[in-house]
Amino acid sequence: MPLHDPAHAFVPYPDVPVPRAATGPLADLSFGVKDLYDVAGYPTGGGSPFLLAMSGIKTTTAPAVQRLLDAGARFVGKTVTDELAFSMNGNNAHFGAPVNGAAKDRITGGSSSGSASAVSSGLCDFALGSDTGGSVRAPANHCNLYGLRPTHGRISLSGVLDLAPSLDTCGWFTRDVGTFARVADVLLGTDASPLPAPVRLLWPEDIWAMLDAPVAAALKGAADQVQAVLGTASPVKAIALGDWDAMYWNFRYVQAREAWLTDGPLIERYAPPLGPGVAERFAWSRDVTDAQVNGARAFRAKFREQLAALLGHDGVLLMPTMPDIAPLRAAPESSLEDYRNKAIRMLCVAGLSGFPQLSMPLAQRDGAPLGISLLGPAGSDRSLVGLAERIAA
Repeated sequence: MPLHDPAHAFVPYPDVPVPRAATGPLADLSFGVKDLYDVAGYPTGGGSPFLLAMSGIKTTTAPAVQRLLDAGARFVGKTVTDELAFSMNGNNAHFGAPVNGAAKDRITGGSSSGSASAVSSGLCDFALGSDTGGSVRAPANHCNLYGLRPTHGRISLSGVLDLAPSLDTCGWFTRDVGTFARVADVLLGTDASPLPAPVRLLWPEDIWAMLDAPVAAALKGAADQVQAVLGTASPVKAIALGDWDAMYWNFRYVQAREAWLTDGPLIERYAPPLGPGVAERFAWSRDVTDAQVNGARAFRAKFREQLAALLGHDGVLLMPTMPDIAPLRAAPESSLEDYRNKAIRMLCVAGLSGFPQLSMPLAQRDGAPLGISLLGPAGSDRSLVGLAERIAA
């Protein structure tokens, strides 16, 4: 980890040399890695003292990390993650809360809290995170960063701790779109079916209707900026299958069952002391029924089919990333949980569909950052980054 870490973004592991290519497209850039990814010479703690104690020193590096090293990027340390990656607040009961470099009195968002903190605090040029329910998009919104949840399965998660494998994805953060695009070229390559020009921009009315009036007003300028470049968005009355409660619960049932299959055996055997929020979510996950999970999987397949038909090969949703700016660090756990539950209704569109969503730091409210997103069809990841480059230019 860097000797100077005022943001508490990095896990304080002893420094171990991590070899990289001497030249390459990222040779002038430094990066951090969420402590879910294996890096040879380091343990993988997953934000949990128990997992850390059981980890041992890894002898191989996760392919996603290795690809960055092979492109010449310089590894500077492993970043703090929320406990077992099952939170969206960025406060780990065992390792603390990394500082939001863009709004120090507000949470970073989780579970990629340390990665977002490191980049927003200028401690590295980019950082790897992961996104299951929103763990790249939420911190990107909160910390004034670009952040992508890629198409599910687009980037390898081999050598990475699971949370909910059918939802887990590898994403990353940068402060500027140029750096983001350079990393995208390495991690994504080119799209098999790029978005055509022009794209068909869509305005999902039921998602925008979730916003309180001050938030919608704060995002208006960003929405106008996007439409000035990509064309006026056509209104779509409803994206949700059924209603947003159905979207929320079916997403949560899938995530909960997979999270319990991943971490339940550890929890039942060792009864580790889990932090607030995390403990309650795992207790709830344990009791999700087979009928709920089977119904949720069928719901997900139907929603994915519906959204794929709406987007076709050229459709892109223009939508808010989160319901609002980051909550204050001093907010009580109950209000953070309320905010999280509201956010999941917005974030689950990409989660249930498996489609890519890119958050762009184009707005603010009350002096804090606010993101706006592009969500495209499966496999359009690099094309979305290209659209962001055009919008920023």
